[in-house]
Amino acid sequence: MKEILRSVKRTPLYRVHQSLGAKFVEFGGYEMPVQYRSVLEEHHAVRRSIGVFDVSHMGEFELIGEGAQAFLNEMLTNDVSRLVPGRAQYNAMLYEGDATYPDGGIVDDLIVYCISATHFLLIVNASNIEKDWAWLCRHLPPRLSLINRSDEYSLLAVQGPNAEATLQKLTLLSLSEMRYYSFAHGVLAGVPMYVARTGYTGEDGFELCFENQYAEQVWQAVFDAGREFDIMPIGLGARDTLRLEMGYALYGHEITDFTNPIEAGLGWITKLHKPTFKGKAACLYAAEHLSRTLVGFELMGRVIARQGFEIFSPNGEKIGTVCSGTLSPTLNKPIGTGYVLLEHREAGSRIYISIRGQLHDAQVVRLPFLSKARRQAAVSAQKN
Repeated sequence: MKEILRSVKRTPLYRVHQSLGAKFVEFGGYEMPVQYRSVLEEHHAVRRSIGVFDVSHMGEFELIGEGAQAFLNEMLTNDVSRLVPGRAQYNAMLYEGDATYPDGGIVDDLIVYCISATHFLLIVNASNIEKDWAWLCRHLPPRLSLINRSDEYSLLAVQGPNAEATLQKLTLLSLSEMRYYSFAHGVLAGVPMYVARTGYTGEDGFELCFENQYAEQVWQAVFDAGREFDIMPIGLGARDTLRLEMGYALYGHEITDFTNPIEAGLGWITKLHKPTFKGKAACLYAAEHLSRTLVGFELMGRVIARQGFEIFSPNGEKIGTVCSGTLSPTLNKPIGTGYVLLEHREAGSRIYISIRGQLHDAQVVRLPFLSKARRQAAVSAQKN
């Protein structure tokens, strides 16, 4: 047990989280705060005002050199050739020709920052840092330089309707002019950093990437600036409920080494028109021979479906498996995602989830669970 504990990493803000009374869990090889007050309270803070997540466990790779953009376009599913400096892109990296995993299996989902045509920053999942690094290095041309900055950078996600007003106090960058999935390098809270209009909550917000030595300084400055908006620290618990309400995939749940982006509903970032990319043939095959697909569902009662629970049709046939489930704080009802056979994918289809030996009634619904209008209406109703 002691050896396991010693192998778990901590972010530069660990002491801050301790001082705030955070409860910790192991996640992605790190000891991370899962909640400070309650998941419900933290979730509502982000939907209604502003919250801050320490996501410094995420990995960062720098790719530098002539041909960097072309290399990424061959390695990733989205069209990296369309990126211009100052723009970011959600992407996926797939297996091809690997002895262990199927062609088209998802190595990772990630965000690509285009600093210039010869300089890119990749933000990858903490649990996948080592395998992402190995896969990229396996295919890296000698002319390119790949640098692992994961232990050098901290990352904060400042999310919610008051995120812009809070951060604008701390920088001369014009945040209102930043489009969704754009970024800039500038000074915020006296610290040089990348400021990106990105996030994982469905709310407006920014992600701040900077050197570890400034972590506590930036954290404190952001909380001082957001005090008038009742800013709150947010743990992994609310991060999960927020992303699930939006139908966002979480690696290890909706997507894995064995899932294809087409069946996972990620066809929108899988550009089959590109001449080539790793896993393209498997994606083309999946598009023509799809047998299962990811869906969202709402349970009729108050029970919660968990990962791995089986899904059945009305006639008792096993048709799939649950990926994620929670009680939606915004909708106040149990929601979840799962893979089902294709004929059961339509919204309104009746399905049953096996929970502790009993079948519970559920209905397939369109993703995201929260459209913009539905989200605003629910938050407004809770305020009143």
